[in-house]
Amino acid sequence: MTLFDSVYPFYPQQRKAFVFDVSTIIVIVVFLTLACSFLLIIPGIRGRVRLYWTLRVLLSLVVGVVIVAVQFTGDWETGWVKANTSYKSFSCALVKVDIGLHVGLGGVNITLMGNPVSQINETINYNEHFAWRFGADYDHSYSQGLERGLPSPILYVAEKFTKQSPCGVHRQYRISSHYASATLWVAFCTWLISNMLFSMPVLVYGGYMLLVTGAFMIFSLLSFSTVRNSPMCPIQFGIATLRTGYGGSFWLTLATGKDTTLGHTTLSFWVCQSFPPRNGGERAQRVQPTIAPACASAKHVICRDVEGTSRRGNTIPISRVVEGFLVPEVQ
Repeated sequence: MTLFDSVYPFYPQQRKAFVFDVSTIIVIVVFLTLACSFLLIIPGIRGRVRLYWTLRVLLSLVVGVVIVAVQFTGDWETGWVKANTSYKSFSCALVKVDIGLHVGLGGVNITLMGNPVSQINETINYNEHFAWRFGADYDHSYSQGLERGLPSPILYVAEKFTKQSPCGVHRQYRISSHYASATLWVAFCTWLISNMLFSMPVLVYGGYMLLVTGAFMIFSLLSFSTVRNSPMCPIQFGIATLRTGYGGSFWLTLATGKDTTLGHTTLSFWVCQSFPPRNGGERAQRVQPTIAPACASAKHVICRDVEGTSRRGNTIPISRVVEGFLVPEVQ
């Protein structure tokens, strides 16, 4: 576009609407590859163990992919509004658009979609990402948007999250997102440890680490939800107001963390029922040796008791076996 009717030019390339982040797709593909690789070796597992390993591995991969994927999604907090608003600076032309705000752990996505898409001889279908992760400068991204001449609704929403904005929500969102992301990475580490313990197998300690994984996922939600305690600046487009609420990633993390915690509780109950603890200090009664009558009455046979003991420190006898040795008859 060129300078026309006192309207500053916009960048010429088409902007795509927000759907999925490339990092999220990569994470999903990696975990799907692991799942497919495991499915290929399932026929080599025999008996009931096949069902156990199938459920355990697939459910564990679901927990892992959720922990990693939500790090890169942009719908922890979302909001949409329909409005009639100005589209360009220094222009009084109004357009009918749908404006979306998608807040993630790494930044904010602002979507602008015309209703209909083609209006005032242009295609209105934009999405812009403004990052606030470590190493990213949100204000610099906003300044670049001003230089490129982004549509006015996008700049208006993005300005609410700048450091100089009177709203003062940039610091709150950024810190809460950083802590939520760090907590999720800790949950991912405990998830790896729980899988190693289950493979040993050490079911009790694996269940404990599974409980820790679910707890850290819940802690990440608490960290992110603290930003909701502060009042949010109103985002007005005429008489319409853009309001946000918890998005799909937030509820997915909550459901996965809750199911992980319930899984540990179920596992602990099963272990306690299958392997009841002994009374304190009580040792198993020693089994008295019994010699088979056939062995005792046999001629020229020496019978001996062999006491089988466990390899623990208390060496509790667990079985007794009677062995018979033939002795050559002395002339």
